[in-house]
Amino acid sequence: MKTIVTNFLRTEDGAAVVDMTMLMAALVGLALAVTASVSNGMEDLSGDLSTTMVDHDVNAAF
Repeated sequence: MKTIVTNFLRTEDGAAVVDMTMLMAALVGLALAVTASVSNGMEDLSGDLSTTMVDHDVNAAF
């Protein structure tokens, strides 16, 4: 990743800026899609875990 950034900063072409902008926009879009997907799954799992924990009795006598 360091070499990519270094090469990008050294490049004098305007096309490199456009290419890198499109690449970064695609990566941000991918990150948002993955976050939304994982978030929904985690919400379902946390609800299931909460339901399971509420249904169990805790024996506090030692």
